[in-house]
Parts: sequence; structure tokens; C-alpha cells
Amino acid sequence: MALQSRVSRNFVVTSLRYGAASYSSSSKDAVKHDDEEFRVLNLRPNARKAMVRKTFKKQLVMPPRYEQMATDQDWGNVWPGPKTFHPASVPLPLRQGFTEGGKAPPGKFANAELMKIPNFLHLTPPVVKRQCEAIKQFCSPWPKGLENEEKMEKHFPLRIITSDYCLSSPTIRNNLARVAALKFKLASLKLDDHAKDKFLRLVKERYNPETDEVTIVADRCPLKRQNYDYAMYLLTALVHESRTVESWEEQKTLDDMEIYIWNDNKSKENSEAIVNWGKGENEKKAVPQKYGAAVERLMNEGENVQNYRDYKESVLEMLGLKPETDFVAVQGGDR
Repeated sequence: MALQSRVSRNFVVTSLRYGAASYSSSSKDAVKHDDEEFRVLNLRPNARKAMVRKTFKKQLVMPPRYEQMATDQDWGNVWPGPKTFHPASVPLPLRQGFTEGGKAPPGKFANAELMKIPNFLHLTPPVVKRQCEAIKQFCSPWPKGLENEEKMEKHFPLRIITSDYCLSSPTIRNNLARVAALKFKLASLKLDDHAKDKFLRLVKERYNPETDEVTIVADRCPLKRQNYDYAMYLLTALVHESRTVESWEEQKTLDDMEIYIWNDNKSKENSEAIVNWGKGENEKKAVPQKYGAAVERLMNEGENVQNYRDYKESVLEMLGLKPETDFVAVQGGDR
């Protein structure tokens, strides 16, 4: 009996040992199997349960603004300042762009061409008038003595001409915007004969004898202000250089003169001698300046029909003869 109980106890212990061993080996196999299998990482394990199907509502699209505009509206309130073109705010059927086949250009909606170029829809005549009235309080009255062009040219002989450009390109700069030009009458400089002759030789083709106007254009600097300063410097240098008398210029004779000057020439003395032939000291008179100017033009500008006509009229006037009739009578008497 004691032997049987001891054998039973040993069997139970042995069974427990083998059972534990088999359990541990099966658990290790299960863990090893789980390690070899790819497991999905689920960050929201309850997402499917919480997911609710959304219903989308179609939003109502309001009609364009220009369809609700009144015909007598204040356009200055709609478009108060410069801005990019907005099709819904402009009650005009605008079109812009190129199409092939003779089709109509694209409309104003979704038109990139209308948005690229700057517009002036904010500068309508009523808005401009309103703005002028607003800034009138900051303006001074027009100065007296400048009522017409002649008076303005007399007091302000120098004109400055510049240009600004508006481009439909990625940059608003234009190379021609840097150009600055000065225009003025040569008579406004009040130069003497020596300085005037020297000034004309320096400016060359920049002087227009028909209008007596000098034009100086500066475009070598990158900025407009720099070109303006350079043009003013050129004008100042030209005037000072023209009024400067060099030492060698005082030694010039009539043969060295570049132009014919009637007052300095022997022709003036000969003309006075002819006009005052046989007259006393009290009866002598000066030769008309018209004759001297005609001789100068004929010698300096060359022979042409106009210069000959002026020379003829001045000679007849100097000799006291009438045009044509007296001349024909004298010829007939000689015959």
C-alpha cells in the first residue's frame, strides 16, 4: 500500500514536470511564430467604430456683383483706387486676348490678359473732378505775369522733357525712361557775337536755326535724375566755355575769321562812302542794317534765290530807288 502511494506520487510529479515542459515549449513556439508574422500598426484601433458618413451640402453661389449694381451708382465707391481687374465688379462686357479662326476674344471671366495689364478704371472723369476739388485747397493761385506762352517762355526759358512708360511685363522699368532732354532758345542766353559763334560751334547739330532752339539730350546714366544733372552740367560748361576768350583769339585778323562780319569789314566803309558821296558832314547818314545783314547772309550762307532777293531789295533801299519801275527807267535812260 505504501509502495503504491509512492509510485502514484512519483507519476503525478513526473506528469506535472513533463506537462510544464510541454507547455513551456508550446508557448515558445507560439511567440516565435508571432515574431515571424508581419503585424500591422494600427494607430486608431477604434476609428472604424467612430467613423460617420459625412453628407456634403451644395453651397449656393451668389450672382455676380455687377448684376446687382444700380445704374446711378457712385463708381468711385466701387473702384476707389488702382487694383487688379476683377470681372464681377465691372459692369462692362470687356474682352481681351487673341483667338484663331476669327472667333471673338475671350470674355472678362477667367481672363488672365485683363489681369496682367494695369487698368485706369479708378480714373473716370467724375472721380478725377472730385479729387481735383479735394486738392484745390492745397494749391496756390496761378502766378501773375504768366498768362500766355510768350510770358512763360520769357521768365522760364528752360524746358525739361522726360518720359514715363507703363508696361505689361514683369518689370515696370523701361530704358527710355532714363532719358532727360533740355530745350531752350539761344537768344535767352544773351550771348555776344563771339560767345554765340563759339557756342554754335560747340553744340553743332543740336541747334535748330529755324526755331533758334538748342536741344541737349542725356541718356548715358542709368537714372533719370543723373541724366538731368549731367545735362545741366553740359549747359553750364557750354556757356562758360563760350564766354571765355583765349589769348590767341585776341590776335585774330579778318583773314582768320571763320565767318564774314560786315561791321568789321572794309565793305562797310565803302558802302558808307557810296551813300554819302558828295554830301557834307551834316548830311551824312549811316548805311541801313538791312543791307549789312543781307551781305552777311550772302557771304556766309552762299548764293541762293532768297539771299539774292534780299540783297537786291537792300541795295535799292540804300540807294533810294524803287523796286522795278525806277530800275527800268534808269535802264531806258541809259539806252
